[in-house]
Amino acid sequence: MTTIASGTDTLTRDALAVLQPGFTGTSAPSWLLRRLGEGLASVGLFGRNIATPAQVAALTAQLRAERDDVLVAIDEEGGDVTRLEVRTGSSFPGNHALGAVDDTALTEAVAHELGRRLAACGVNLNWAPSADINSNVDNPVIGVRSFGADTSLVARHTAAYVSGLQSAGVAACTKHFPGHGDTAVDSHHAMPRIDAELPVLESRELVPFRAAIEAGTRAVMSAHILVPALDPVHPATLSRRILTGLLREELGYDGLIVTDGMEMQAISATYGIERGSVLAIAAGADAICVGGGLSDEPTVLRLRDALVAAVRSGELPEERLADAAARVRALAAWTASTQPTPSTPSSAGSDAGTDVGLVAARRALKVTRGAHFAPVTEAPYVAAFTPVANIAVGDETPWGVAAELRRLLPGTETGSFTGERAGAEALAAAGSRRVVAVVRDAHRHTWMAEALDILLAARPDTVVVEMGVPQSPPRGALHIATHGAARVCGLAAAEAIAGA
Repeated sequence: MTTIASGTDTLTRDALAVLQPGFTGTSAPSWLLRRLGEGLASVGLFGRNIATPAQVAALTAQLRAERDDVLVAIDEEGGDVTRLEVRTGSSFPGNHALGAVDDTALTEAVAHELGRRLAACGVNLNWAPSADINSNVDNPVIGVRSFGADTSLVARHTAAYVSGLQSAGVAACTKHFPGHGDTAVDSHHAMPRIDAELPVLESRELVPFRAAIEAGTRAVMSAHILVPALDPVHPATLSRRILTGLLREELGYDGLIVTDGMEMQAISATYGIERGSVLAIAAGADAICVGGGLSDEPTVLRLRDALVAAVRSGELPEERLADAAARVRALAAWTASTQPTPSTPSSAGSDAGTDVGLVAARRALKVTRGAHFAPVTEAPYVAAFTPVANIAVGDETPWGVAAELRRLLPGTETGSFTGERAGAEALAAAGSRRVVAVVRDAHRHTWMAEALDILLAARPDTVVVEMGVPQSPPRGALHIATHGAARVCGLAAAEAIAGA
């Protein structure tokens, strides 16, 4: 049983219990262990905390030695957004690839295998899946993180993902409520706004969340977005009308409500994280996610003290804070009763998960032969046209096809290009070699589309690999849409290029 340090009052324990902080390093710092002993109930893991699966298992064991029912959360969507395989790329394709296949049994199997690997490392809460409908093709933050643009498709795959993940004993956290797909702004940087009318929201954005609730999702994550049809004043994370009135009362959801990262500019630059955290709990949120960018003890203490002060001033009802803390502890109890004992996990990419992941990535490929098609039989030049990655994806995770293609066609060379001269520079670097042009959301980047124009005009035998959301008609001697940039998506594309 967990022992709470004597001298820590109930109010302070509850304030700590609703926080989900991060930290730096690959082992738990002493301050974190101390706060677990005082009532902190959750910890978030990020790429900076990951070295190997065995190291993560040792880290979570260290946390549980202090508090046996601690919630260990991670942002492991698979596909482009991976933390467990942040340095290699994911062994699992992401949502968009799974949606392209449209086999719910496969989606459930992928989610179960991903959950099994997380459970083996001692992780019991996954901030996934994304239930957002990618209705705005220019969305800068969702894209391939969505199962697609069709409401019913997204709903059925969200439910399948929740079922698969939770069958492995890992709690799903369906996000980003009430739906982040119809935005043109990244909430990491500013406050997005969705101007859809209520009937549209009810028939589109809310449908996948209804499916997730019916499937039994244990957690839901709120979005830092303004939806005037639901609340013209407050973003969803801070809106009682949205979190309590809509999610709790209308949709009948009774599980944990988690905020998106409170240090994101949509909240921190407008309300501040202390004020935002108080307003979020008052609105109906139960857990405050913080730690993607802020990962130290002073942040935890500032938020704890802000919540305690809000209760003592009467701004935040004490029973609301107590209810939030109770929901956190209830989820912790569920995971403690359902998750298998962590084992010594295998190295990333070497277990059964690679098989189901690669099968899914291969099935997700859409390959189109053009008029100038000819097999690639000799080592080509891979020109990667690299956009700035959004913060959710991060720029530390490798992507593309070069590494995998080099194994199949030794001698393959590569270069990364960006900006208005990218096409000319890539053409010059390739010399006489066959060109494989790798793009990511070419429809959103004018310079990328222009680079393809230059390459294809000069070298019509160029192979084009689109690793984002495919929008334009297929171009190139061979066009491959992978529907994501996970490592297995790159491997599947490389196989198709080399004719394996």
